[in-house]
Amino acid sequence: MSIKLKFFGAAGNVTGSCYLLETDGSRILIDCGMYQERALQGRNWDRFPVPPETIDAVLLTHAHLDHCGRLPKLVKEGFCGKIFCTPATADIAEIIMKDAAFIQAEDVKHKQARHQRQGKKSPHPYEPLYTQADVDDTLSLFSPVDYKIHVPVAKGIIAQFREAGHIFGSANIRVTVGLPTGRSCSVLFSGDVGRWNLPIINDPDQFNEADYVLVESTYGDRLHGETKDIPEKLADIINETNRAGGNVVIPSFAVERTQELIYHLNTLLREDRIPHLFTFIDSPMAIKVTEVFKNYPELYDEEAKALMAKGIAPYDLPGLMMSSTVDESKAINHIKGTAIIIAGSGMCTGGRIKHHLKNNISRSESTILFVGFQAVGTLGRVILDGTDPVRIFGEEHLLRARIERISGFSAHADQHELLRWLSGLKTAPRRVFVTHGEPESAKNFANLLEEKNNWNCVVPAYLQEFILD
Repeated sequence: MSIKLKFFGAAGNVTGSCYLLETDGSRILIDCGMYQERALQGRNWDRFPVPPETIDAVLLTHAHLDHCGRLPKLVKEGFCGKIFCTPATADIAEIIMKDAAFIQAEDVKHKQARHQRQGKKSPHPYEPLYTQADVDDTLSLFSPVDYKIHVPVAKGIIAQFREAGHIFGSANIRVTVGLPTGRSCSVLFSGDVGRWNLPIINDPDQFNEADYVLVESTYGDRLHGETKDIPEKLADIINETNRAGGNVVIPSFAVERTQELIYHLNTLLREDRIPHLFTFIDSPMAIKVTEVFKNYPELYDEEAKALMAKGIAPYDLPGLMMSSTVDESKAINHIKGTAIIIAGSGMCTGGRIKHHLKNNISRSESTILFVGFQAVGTLGRVILDGTDPVRIFGEEHLLRARIERISGFSAHADQHELLRWLSGLKTAPRRVFVTHGEPESAKNFANLLEEKNNWNCVVPAYLQEFILD
């Protein structure tokens, strides 16, 4: 029996996570994410490299858009197998995919209207990648599984999910393929590895054995700031912006990052280190995700459970305002004085954050605070790199706002933490595939693993195929 591994995404870049594991009798995908870098977004529209109807199952590591965002397209094009993931991931993926379908429909309308005003014609049809109906069809295929359970997912293939510590419900997945000889071959997919000592969620779990490993390298050549430094930096930024009379605009992922921000703001308020300011979560998706958090208290870490025992919700904030409707979102622009505005998306690729950036990016008294990774080619990265002017909604805006970044917020393991996660392996894998990183980061991390551990490492290219056994 031959086992083939093909890289359909997150190879040479950070988003679009998608891997195909194929045996003589089965095909499974691990993740099916959306590309978010501007230069690669055209891949979202390409047909899948293999016919979707020939895929037996999808294993979903977690519910971030760059890992689950193309599932409805896969279903639209013929996939009808099961989608395995943890229960929390299933609930959050529903929110993420429905929001993506809505944003796509809105973007199509805005683009068409803008082109009509400008007298332009698009070379592509004005249609979304998928619709709400496609999302509903996808949701009917979800099959939730608990951590640490061995689950048959296709003929001769068993999977086990373990806590990744990245976002709520996230998992590393080890896939084991039974061979005719009676032995087996195991492939460990890291998904996105989380960090130790993050608020609310548990620390990453570890596997002690795998024949092959796919490991992400988002921060494979960098170290984060200390998580213990976050409160002081956050307080300084808020207080300085408040004195200047501007807004603190925070592009934030709806899953985990928004809840973590609220956790820290709650702590700073209880310690009287920041003033009581208008604080908005301007993201219907983040509001819904917070409700999911309430449904899975068993996934909280010990610190969060202790707060709950005292009657303090770790994901709530006194006076916090949730902006569910468009009118509520627009009303934020009329607030006098300083407001803290937390809005999606985290890389500024769509959603309400773009409107708040448009209204604040040319105000020297306002601060744009980044608390997450900004992939090359995204609007967030363009702003973070100091590009001036900045193009938003087809119009150029002068960059005059203060730009800040707190790296300690990242839910991705840094270089040391990736090494810590891999240290759980008691024997050397046959080969390690370094993925989900910008080229330099992936290359540097692969080199480090070869030098430090004497492991056989490779940085795969897009659409590259490997024979595993």
